[in-house]
Amino acid sequence: MDYPQILAPVLTFLQCPTPQAWIDKARDPQHLPLLLTDHLVCELKAAQTAMLLVRKYVADKEGADALLAWLHPYEAFAFRAGPEPDFIALQKQIGKSVMPQTDDPWGRKLIDSMVLLIKEELHHFWQVREIMQAREIPYVKITASRYAKGMLSKVRTHEPLTLIDKLICGAYIEARSCERFAALAPHQDEELKKFYLSLLRSEARHYQDYLALAQQVSEEDITPRVKLFGEVEAELISTPDEEFRFHSGVPV
Repeated sequence: MDYPQILAPVLTFLQCPTPQAWIDKARDPQHLPLLLTDHLVCELKAAQTAMLLVRKYVADKEGADALLAWLHPYEAFAFRAGPEPDFIALQKQIGKSVMPQTDDPWGRKLIDSMVLLIKEELHHFWQVREIMQAREIPYVKITASRYAKGMLSKVRTHEPLTLIDKLICGAYIEARSCERFAALAPHQDEELKKFYLSLLRSEARHYQDYLALAQQVSEEDITPRVKLFGEVEAELISTPDEEFRFHSGVPV
């Protein structure tokens, strides 16, 4: 895989690189359980975000209910400390769900992009869980970082501007994930290095899908909004942060 070629547009899109202080803390083996746990939850949250966009903006009821059912076992495990489901069996079911339907071309593109994203994020969720189990890292619920909340705080409150802004936020979250996996990979053992690098292609594609969807739904050029959220994102990444998480800022 040509990592520099995949990363180049991501690094151009983001307004700052991950601070060295975050990398230094993240490469310390004692923080690996926390990072893997947060990574697991981030994969689920990415799938939830995609599901909510489809359900709110384009899905028929049957298709929306199928998406909800898809995610429910993962949510029950991650958020309510329910019993651990058979994730391998769940992975095999994913392609068989009823897909949401729409006659709207933009809606069809949203569904196709987001359903693929959900499939990939839930597959990554299982891959992280497998790594945790192999290393005997128990799953413990943790608090969320300020990152996504900080991004979403700038979202406009009336449609279709809300949708456009949420899609741009999604693009930044995916792009930062891609950049962080690349930053972390060189400091990991061979298994984790290979895993992190394997995620780059999908994360890079996800950010571009979000941006394309935002521009298609907007009657105006989205560049000013992209710049604004880039500034917000860069501030969250480059300023001191009390909590250490996968998307956190400079460790205090």
